[in-house]
Amino acid sequence: MMVGWPILSVVVFLPLVGALFIFALQGDDEATQRNARYVALWTTLVTFALSLLLVAGFERATAEFQFVENHYWLGGTIRYHMGVDGISLPFVILTTFLMPVSILASFGPIKTRVKEYMIAFLVLETLMVGTFCALDLVLFYVFFEGGLIPMFLIIGIWGGARRVYATFKFFLYTLAGSVLMLLALMAMYWQAGTTDIAALLTHAFPRPMQTWLFLAFLASFAVKLPMWPVHTWLPDAHVEAPTAGSVILAAILLKMGGYGFIRFSLPMFPNASELFAPMMFALSLMAIIYTSLVALMQEDMKKLIAYSSVAHMGFVTMGLFTLSNEGVQGGIFQMVSHGIVSAALFLCVGVIYDRMHTREIAAYGGLVNRMPLYAAAFMVFTLANVGLPGTSGFVGEFLTLIAAFRVNIIVALFATTGVILSAAYALWLYRRVIFGALEKKNLTGILDLDRREIVVLAPLVILTVLFGIWPAPILDTSASSVAALVDHAKAALAPAKSALWLP
Repeated sequence: MMVGWPILSVVVFLPLVGALFIFALQGDDEATQRNARYVALWTTLVTFALSLLLVAGFERATAEFQFVENHYWLGGTIRYHMGVDGISLPFVILTTFLMPVSILASFGPIKTRVKEYMIAFLVLETLMVGTFCALDLVLFYVFFEGGLIPMFLIIGIWGGARRVYATFKFFLYTLAGSVLMLLALMAMYWQAGTTDIAALLTHAFPRPMQTWLFLAFLASFAVKLPMWPVHTWLPDAHVEAPTAGSVILAAILLKMGGYGFIRFSLPMFPNASELFAPMMFALSLMAIIYTSLVALMQEDMKKLIAYSSVAHMGFVTMGLFTLSNEGVQGGIFQMVSHGIVSAALFLCVGVIYDRMHTREIAAYGGLVNRMPLYAAAFMVFTLANVGLPGTSGFVGEFLTLIAAFRVNIIVALFATTGVILSAAYALWLYRRVIFGALEKKNLTGILDLDRREIVVLAPLVILTVLFGIWPAPILDTSASSVAALVDHAKAALAPAKSALWLP
């Protein structure tokens, strides 16, 4: 869709303008810190409002990229090419929506180096939104990898006691996988003669080359998602990250891996995607079952939610590699839903951590007696994490399970055990923290949600229930693009299958 002004560039780079304003603030007194907070908040709110114009002007009936911007950048081939379709738009809106939530959630807990903290988050927003909008391989890689730097700083400076270990582990794991992706990007350029993603989506790469390209991209996206067994950096990063850092890490940065599979692996390497589908199903089942069992053994609330994130991303990869409309749409919906629910769960942990300065499950109990509003909000997100019908968590899991059932009954059967296990660890956590008698003396004076925390959590409660009852906004937005992707993949696979019947 054409518009009279470069709306995508404005949405992507407006946070950088806010970061420059904060950088220009003089001093480090209380007034300067307050100004930095409000500049960051208003910048992210305006960015979110502008991103809603993308939704208002988006044409759902077409699978073409819309709001396209294509300009000269580097040399004759590498261009500043931006656009969104039904697959990327939900992630853009999810990012712009959660950024003001994260900034507002940081108003109380973050008291040191506030200016630098807000600048890091605004730069991170630009890089995350840019990743979902980029339509050039090099531009995508710059945005995709650039997001490592501000998150590295957020965890390393404002994190917990073991923040240096966690942040280096996060950085090295992610960077190691991305080196292979960079080699794959160069190979794609040499073979196709272009770095334009829209052109590469229709380019037929040779089948042997697809295999190596798929594995190279897998190395990067599997770490980012993360998939078992390269998930071990995630619990450490979550435990040490500040609350807002955990929110963005779980809700947005993890989704870049799933988005990469949808944007690159499935449409560009369909033969390799089908070839490695059994391996992807096996890894998905390991993530769903194994990490759910590990979550049952956790004593730290953040670590439990981190392992549950790995399990839920297992449903995403399982759905995507069924190469079906239901599976891919279910994977997209699951990622958006998980972005909302996991963000809310980490915010809930942050609420009581700010009061008691511990995340140990054993340190709590009976909070419903002193914090009824908190207990109600936490209940909604816990049930959504379980996948209860009527919450957003149900829709994505149900679609991916339907798709898996049509492809392989055994895979679907084992995956459904993950639903039971998620109920076990999520409800166990809720019972230990919320129910029971208020026996611990240090909890007797704990206060319920304040006005700022209600403002932060209320929109997430509403969206969790709304998308559980009415999933159409997400499903209808992605339907045309997903249908075109699946049809293209199946058309590419058809000649190979028919060749098997030749004498």
